[in-house]
Amino acid sequence: MNTPDRRDFLKSAGAAALTTSLFTGKVRGANDKIAAAFIGMGKMGRANLHFAMYQENLVPVAVCDVFQRNLDWAVRDSKNQAKPVKDFREILADKSIDVVCISTPDHWHAYMTVEACKAGKDVYVEKPICVSVDEGVKMVEAARKYKRVVQAGTMQRSAAHFKKATDIIRSGELGKISYVRTWNYGNDDPAGYGNPPDAEPPATLDWDMWLGPAPKVPFNANRFGVDPADKYFSTFRYFWDYAGGMMTDWGVHWLDIVQMAFKEEVPSEITALGGRYWLKDNTETPDTMQVTYKYPSGFIASYERRAGNGNSMFNKTGGILFCGNRGTMFLDRGGYKIIPETAGPEANVIQPAEEKSTDSGNGKHWENFLQCVKTREKPTSDIEICQRSTTTCLLGNVSYRSKLRLDWDAQKWTTQQSEARKHLIREYRKPWKLVV
Repeated sequence: MNTPDRRDFLKSAGAAALTTSLFTGKVRGANDKIAAAFIGMGKMGRANLHFAMYQENLVPVAVCDVFQRNLDWAVRDSKNQAKPVKDFREILADKSIDVVCISTPDHWHAYMTVEACKAGKDVYVEKPICVSVDEGVKMVEAARKYKRVVQAGTMQRSAAHFKKATDIIRSGELGKISYVRTWNYGNDDPAGYGNPPDAEPPATLDWDMWLGPAPKVPFNANRFGVDPADKYFSTFRYFWDYAGGMMTDWGVHWLDIVQMAFKEEVPSEITALGGRYWLKDNTETPDTMQVTYKYPSGFIASYERRAGNGNSMFNKTGGILFCGNRGTMFLDRGGYKIIPETAGPEANVIQPAEEKSTDSGNGKHWENFLQCVKTREKPTSDIEICQRSTTTCLLGNVSYRSKLRLDWDAQKWTTQQSEARKHLIREYRKPWKLVV
């Protein structure tokens, strides 16, 4: 079934029953529980299900995936509370469902979020929220138009040590911060994920629905990217049709915290260089990349991706360095460390400090989302906040792909370079349409 229109879907055979409820649990009024459905049950989707189920005020009533293995595993992980659904439109049509969690490949995030808002659902959507700048604009528009609570999955904002670290930065303790570095380094096998040939999709996968609004192409194991052993996250994120590589997959986590520290400022200038210099597989996004951002308040931030060298001064594969004239802060999910400057006019005016953490933020992020579902307040990672962080990362890719240095107009939400604007939008494969 390829037509995306929910009204048409409801007219199809058997769909009349969906206008009331797919489910018989009557969870809406049971102990004030929030009825939740989960769409996209790969590794990240099941992780979200796990964290959500720790919340006392939530019950998982449905799980949805186009791949039978993921669907079966999700039902198991829900302790058999959730019913399996293969078409996400059934979930959106069910009025008994209060919230949906969207953990699909990135190219589905915008469409499903907008349609969920139109259907009266509150939404938890994974990061990056979209694969093109124009999609993010429409997601914010839908959340506001339909008065929905939409939390993005940048859960580091809910971890206590990230909050404390950004408070220290805003306090001025590190002095004037003129440079921030973010990175993801690794010394990967140059064979990467290999070069599997195009083939027929597994009988247990609806490949056409998996593609959805993306271009129609033959099935390829790396495009689908599900690890049979479930050890790593899907490789769809390294193909332009579905995602933005490490720049948007991990860069959004780091740059989101940078923008949190600087009160949600967005860059005004963007320059990117990179390429495929190490990996020999059939993935597409850069294995080596450096993006430089100039921010209006007077600092430079960079994002670096290396696949052929994992060395860093802190022996960390990823993180953030805030460089001030009084000291430097290293920050990642394991905590933060402050190193005072030992030279210059303000040498040794601050004390070294270190705080370790095991708090990922995931549980608190879900707690915050569900609380806001009840209070109708904006959540910690409100959709508009993550739209800004996601756009920052997308602009790194736009600069790289267009081979242009970009000037970003935050008022008009577009580039000053008209020739780059074609990279800010995305065409949907018919008959899918993104309409708020």
